[in-house]
Amino acid sequence: MLLGVNIDHIATLRNARGGVDPDVIAAARICKDCKVASITTHLREDRRHIKDKDVEEIRMLPRVRLNLEMAMTDEMQEIALRLRPHAVCIVPEKRQELTTEGGLDVEGQLKRAIEFTKPLLEKNIEVSFFIDPDVHQISAVSKTGAPFIELHTGRYSEAFGTGEEEKVFEELKGAAIFAQNFGLKVNAGHGLNYRNVSRMHEIPNLVELNIGHSIIARAVFVGLEQAVKEMKALCEGVQNV
Repeated sequence: MLLGVNIDHIATLRNARGGVDPDVIAAARICKDCKVASITTHLREDRRHIKDKDVEEIRMLPRVRLNLEMAMTDEMQEIALRLRPHAVCIVPEKRQELTTEGGLDVEGQLKRAIEFTKPLLEKNIEVSFFIDPDVHQISAVSKTGAPFIELHTGRYSEAFGTGEEEKVFEELKGAAIFAQNFGLKVNAGHGLNYRNVSRMHEIPNLVELNIGHSIIARAVFVGLEQAVKEMKALCEGVQNV
């Protein structure tokens, strides 16, 4: 499996003091040098962490594949069409939430999702929808033309190590296989960490895991380069870093 690193929390720390440190672009360069598959940033409507300038500068870095997480709004579509990131992941967004709380309801707004996706695909931007492991949502995404889904792994992450783990994991695995039968490629993310990520290898043909918080938290103690290398090794199934 490939690793995409979400660097939003580097920006959260920077913004806490209103200055320039830690440098988000320097973080992106470190991740690039570790040969991760992509750099993920979530440009929220309230700009609480990543700013427009951050996205623009990351997009200009050579040999960096930018995955832009964004809400399904006209403003975000315009930004994506102007910057043309390598990929976008359409996510739900609530201003009061600490982090993304669940998957997007694509089925409930299918017409909008189809209209939103079309111009992005025409610009050769890879589109995915961040959804819960639900067959109805997967079926809806298959009608949008988007080639990818990203499965929300939050329930699995919360259930890890409890009596619910196996049941929730099997639902996640079944959803991935169901999506692949529709011809969709499958990424996954949310709440994955150094302890629970290994089970993702039990899900066939997962393409990429997008992980942020646990990597940045680990980096406080070992540095960003080492934290990224450790997670990348786990994603690739390497036992020793």
